[in-house]
Amino acid sequence: MSKSSFGLLLIVIVLSGCASARKTYTSDGKQGYSIDCSGNASTWGKCYERAGDTCGNKGYVVLEKMGETLTSSSSSIIEQHSGTDINRTMIIRCKE
Repeated sequence: MSKSSFGLLLIVIVLSGCASARKTYTSDGKQGYSIDCSGNASTWGKCYERAGDTCGNKGYVVLEKMGETLTSSSSSIIEQHSGTDINRTMIIRCKE
């Protein structure tokens, strides 16, 4: 792997701690957003920050908040790995 490819991969990994938002529809048929701030490098604070950026001055209402911690491990003759993956998602609706 070249140095430039390794640098690009490192940037992608670091940025993966950022929250993302995608449009969805709530149970009452209104437009909402699914905010994903999963990962060990992220926090619930990133979710709230992204929700604020998404809705702006109007504000937002948190409709649902889901979090789960998954522990994984693998072992082989060559290497052993164990880790924790944290999944965080919340559904919001922007205030009108």
